[in-house]
Amino acid sequence: MEAQSLPINFLPIIFQMVVALGFVFTTMFVTHKIGPKRKTNDKLTPFESGIEVVGNARTPISIKYFLVAILFVLFDVEVIFMYPWAINFKELGKTGMIEMFIFMGTLLLGFIYIIRKRALEWD
Repeated sequence: MEAQSLPINFLPIIFQMVVALGFVFTTMFVTHKIGPKRKTNDKLTPFESGIEVVGNARTPISIKYFLVAILFVLFDVEVIFMYPWAINFKELGKTGMIEMFIFMGTLLLGFIYIIRKRALEWD
């Protein structure tokens, strides 16, 4: 006879979750209410690893930076797909080789397109 999962069987887990969440919220509430509240200029200034903040964090950054980053991630993914292929090279045989040539050809076409559009050139 199989054991059935009844709602009563989950009661200890639910109880443990309620106790854990209750502990978290109670601890956060109590420490917020009884903790010291000393707001000074030093505490309210942004902390950047001990370095004084210079300038505005909202300065515009060239879109070329983001484009190069996205293209790096895109072409870095090809290595992720090539690794399992290289591991199983013998088992995949000629079919695997042809499919990898198609995959690499597609990536090469994308790379040629990027070069022709001069996406990697900085002004």
